[in-house]
Amino acid sequence: MLTMASQLRAVVSAHVVAIVGQPVFAGVYLTGDFDGLRWHAIGADVVTSIGYLQVIVAIVVWIRLRQIWPFLATAAVVAAETVQYFAGLDGALWLHIPLGVMTVVGLVVLFIAVWSRPLPRREVPHA
Repeated sequence: MLTMASQLRAVVSAHVVAIVGQPVFAGVYLTGDFDGLRWHAIGADVVTSIGYLQVIVAIVVWIRLRQIWPFLATAAVVAAETVQYFAGLDGALWLHIPLGVMTVVGLVVLFIAVWSRPLPRREVPHA
């Protein structure tokens, strides 16, 4: 069975892999391949879904391991992703593109943090 730290690392890693595809799909679309927009939309759904799963895992880490920083960082990234998602749907590229860049950077920083910062191995016993 995976520890809570391993589960958090796994979901953050999947999240990074998914989000890195987004600028690639956008670039494919911008070069004239209109299927790239469909892949970008599908990728947005995948990235957002993994982000919400990450929120759940971060809440469990907070409760069981008494570590709040993964939740706070995840909440910030997922809030930005959600705003960016709706900006993209609305066609507000003036917000969608720069927020997308900042979201990728934020998630990569979070990825580095969860892989470099130790989390307790033992869960806090129930009171």
